[in-house]
Amino acid sequence: MKKLVFDIETSNIFQEVGSNDPVDLSISVIGIYEYEGDRYSTFLVEEFGKLWPIIENADMLITFNGDHFDIPLLNKYYSGDLFKIKSLDLLKEMQKVAGRRMKLDQIAEGTLGINKSGHGLDAIKWWRDGEVEKVKKYCLDDVRITKDLYEYALKNNKLIFKEGPNLNEVKLDSSLWETLPESPTLNYTLPF
Repeated sequence: MKKLVFDIETSNIFQEVGSNDPVDLSISVIGIYEYEGDRYSTFLVEEFGKLWPIIENADMLITFNGDHFDIPLLNKYYSGDLFKIKSLDLLKEMQKVAGRRMKLDQIAEGTLGINKSGHGLDAIKWWRDGEVEKVKKYCLDDVRITKDLYEYALKNNKLIFKEGPNLNEVKLDSSLWETLPESPTLNYTLPF
């Protein structure tokens, strides 16, 4: 199975666009991890031509809040339909069991004992200040955390989130995460 972990940073916030729809935002940086080849990469909007073949080659997209945020936003830039590619959204999996949303930082701290390297608002400020490399590093840090959480959940069938001093375990059934549909939904929409 060809798996791709990704995360998006934006150059603006909901209040600025007057909407709560992620599609109304603009992308600054995308960070990815390709299991095939064991490599991390970042892409700016003008480099998306290099990103599309990588995404088209993926059997599964792995994200944190991707079904609600990252995939719809990226799909706006894409000539095909990213919703046809299997998606595993760690936040959605946690929310199904825990009955509530939680932050990536809470899960990283509870499960891995680490914290994120910043906040999304920091990334927007860095972007506006021209600190593109800082935004890329921050984005890839989130990709690494998402990848590590995914692998932990696959191995242990749980993730842990920290809330105040408490650690809360959420049992997950990862047994079907890496299964593909019987008929692949590849959407060969791009001219390679």
